[in-house]
Amino acid sequence: MWTVLRNLDGNAVGLALLLGLIILVLYEILRINFSRAQTPPGPTPLPFMGTLPHVWKNTVELKLQMPKYGELTTVYIGRKPAIILNTVQITQEALVQNAASFSGRSTVPVLHWVTDGYGIIMAQFGHSWRQQRRFALHTLKNFGLGKKTVEERVLEEGQYLIAEMCKAKGTAFDPQHAIQNAVSNIICSIVFGDRFEYDDKHFAYLLKILNETFILAGSFIGQVFNLLPFIKHFPGPHQKIYQNFEEFKSFIREAVEEHRKTLDPDNPRDFIDAYLLEMEKQKLNEESTFHEMNLVMTVNDLFLAGTDTTATTIRWGLIYLSQNPDVQERCHKEIVQVLGYDRLPCMDDRDKLPYTYATLHEIQRCANIVPLGGVHETTQPSKLRGYDIPKGTRIMANLAAILSDKDHWKHPETFNPENFLDDNRYFCKPESFLPFSLGPRVCPGETLAKTELFLFFTCLLQQLNFLWPPDAQSQQMDVFLSMIRSPQPFSIICHRRGANE
Repeated sequence: MWTVLRNLDGNAVGLALLLGLIILVLYEILRINFSRAQTPPGPTPLPFMGTLPHVWKNTVELKLQMPKYGELTTVYIGRKPAIILNTVQITQEALVQNAASFSGRSTVPVLHWVTDGYGIIMAQFGHSWRQQRRFALHTLKNFGLGKKTVEERVLEEGQYLIAEMCKAKGTAFDPQHAIQNAVSNIICSIVFGDRFEYDDKHFAYLLKILNETFILAGSFIGQVFNLLPFIKHFPGPHQKIYQNFEEFKSFIREAVEEHRKTLDPDNPRDFIDAYLLEMEKQKLNEESTFHEMNLVMTVNDLFLAGTDTTATTIRWGLIYLSQNPDVQERCHKEIVQVLGYDRLPCMDDRDKLPYTYATLHEIQRCANIVPLGGVHETTQPSKLRGYDIPKGTRIMANLAAILSDKDHWKHPETFNPENFLDDNRYFCKPESFLPFSLGPRVCPGETLAKTELFLFFTCLLQQLNFLWPPDAQSQQMDVFLSMIRSPQPFSIICHRRGANE
């Protein structure tokens, strides 16, 4: 055999390789065609790459075009099909009515690389996920989530945020760090038992690398990693994702060790204390999932769920409000009519501020920071609209299409708070408003995010006026290709308002 191989010339070897490649491609085309015959319609995938080239070319436009294929659309992530849910009705049917079948969590290689499947967000739908989520929500509630105590923390932090913004003294500044620090301080006070000053360089660095990690994980290199996860063994920009996550996990481990040294079993101070006590309580239980890795990743999940999405929504809010000064002024007047300049808002004021509350929801609708929601996975063979869906199929809700559906919104393509007001000028929320998704996998930080968004926005609009720098060009809605839809960095001017304005 080796004699025959040695006698082959370069042309013969090249021809054999070419024929082999052609056969492989033809086999892949036949496999795709057979698969497409069994699944809902969708854009034509390329061999091995699937529909990812379409995604890289124009992500948002592709998502908005999905409904033309029907309520269900099939896309191919590499060689694997994924089902996109394009309407609120089919999303409710899958994620709520058939929750047990559609609440799995698909393994995203780049995220599994850094989490190992621990924690809540990336955990598989099973015993560990149930234990960790149930404990987290119960403990957060014990430490004030959904109660006046958290409202007080947000209002206090809101005053720190306003003071930080006013340091610019009417000059243009980038609000990203101040906003992210303010939002993260709320979950930090619950999880770590402390907040961080805006000039804390170490914490500023941690927030910076988290931003960098989100951008890298959702960028082209992150998508390549998801197709070819073996590249984790090779150098490249993807290694920065792992390094950044390890740095943040080290920060959490240090906090855990400090808590362990000063733990008072009779007086738990925060989430970490409560988790350490639960670990001790469950140490003889063989079915317990309370251990160090789950502690670190659950704290990580709570921090991320309670920081980046809310901070990004507030940044989008400043963009929309500055682009629509009439809306901003109307919100301010309504707030001052109800609260004046001295009384701080509370969650009970929502019904008294219908236009402001509608504007906040319209910001969330237009910002659309997670256009496809979290990636679900079928936990068993399922059926949806007559299609057989195998176990392990990726499922994604097309929130980009749902939040701009012409059949459900009065002004689907423009920023207009009227989308959330009825004929009597009362606030009303259409069923198509799903920024936190639906079902058992709904965002665990939903309650906290709603509190933060309303109170932060109301405080900001009560006391500050936002506008573009006079020499700034019209703000473009450019976004990062990231894990969440984030605006490009921008500068803004704010002026303090007062009773004498």
